[in-house]
Parts: sequence; C-alpha cells; structure tokens
Amino acid sequence: MTADALKAEPFRASIMQIEPQWIDYNGHLNMAYYNVMFDRAIDQMWLQLGIGPGYMKERNGSTFTAECHVRYLREIHLGDPVQVSVWLLEADDKRLHTFEELRHATEGWLSATSENMSLHIDMGSRKVAPFPPDIAERIRTVVGAHSAVQRPEGIGRNVAMPSKRG
Repeated sequence: MTADALKAEPFRASIMQIEPQWIDYNGHLNMAYYNVMFDRAIDQMWLQLGIGPGYMKERNGSTFTAECHVRYLREIHLGDPVQVSVWLLEADDKRLHTFEELRHATEGWLSATSENMSLHIDMGSRKVAPFPPDIAERIRTVVGAHSAVQRPEGIGRNVAMPSKRG
C-alpha cells in the first residue's frame, strides 16, 4: 500500500476527461456516466488496498456493489476535467462503506456525490465472504486514516420529498 493511501485525506483518483459519447441530448454528461467515473475511481483505490484485478486472479476474491446513492448537484460538460475523491468511511469483515465526490478538477466545484456499500465476494462460490486477514488489516488502516478527515456533507442522505413547513 502506498503512503498516499495512508494520508489523513480522502483518496484522490487521477484526473479524468469527459468522453464525447457520454454527452446526452441535454448537452451535459448523461447520468449513467457519473457512475462510470465513480467506478473508475473506486478501481484505482481498490488497487491501493490490494483488491484490484490481480487480487481476483491470484486470490479469487472481488467486490460487488450492493447499494449506491448518487446525487447530481451541478452539470458537467464536454471538456470539463474532473477528479473523484473517495472516503473509506467504515468497514467490517465483509463490507466497505464509501463516499465519493466528483469535482471539477481545476475550479473545484462539486458536481456529484455517490455513497456506496460494497461486498467482498468469494468468486468461487460467488457469495459474500470475509476479507483475508492481510487485506482486512489494510482496510482498517485506511479507515483509520480517513476517520481523521472531516466528513463531507451528504453522507447518509436518503431519497425523499422535501418536508413541507407551515
């Protein structure tokens, strides 16, 4: 695991560019491609944790997303560079709770967030299984580092109509 994964700051994925085919008829990034960018960022973080493609090949384990809540806050357009930050909020022996922010990479404004629950999967049985001890230790270390970081707004939000007040 690199020193970057252990800093008391969220994991920052590499800067990404919006691909032309991702722009919809409204002239902005189609909602599906926010998830593509969030997923690419998680894949980068999983490499830091040792649970990327090599882990699946060598140890027959992977992660599946069990739940995802995306908030679309500001439009992204073709030509906008973006960067995703990832907080590993909590973990247990089989689950990872993450929160991601997608920001304009040069101007810094927030475009979208994604809160996720991922499950560790034994790919032989395709069932949820505990992380191996070495991976679990890495995960605990990162959760500890990220717990020292101020939590972003939006964690734990649910989908509901705004309350009507008098």
